Amino acid sequence: MAVPKRKMSRSNTRHRRAQWKATAPKLVPITVDGASYLVPQRLVAAYERGLLHPEG
Repeated sequence: MAVPKRKMSRSNTRHRRAQWKATAPKLVPITVDGASYLVPQRLVAAYERGLLHPEG
């Protein structure tokens, strides 16, 4: 594991941490049993196959 040779300042630590941002998943409309739902794009195939059931 990498170990820092010198202590990183609080300012530099906070600037580095502030760069990371979570993004909301892209929601796409699908129709299951005549009802329309917004689901994440990566799960569309699972909903169409019936592996997942949308709550509504």
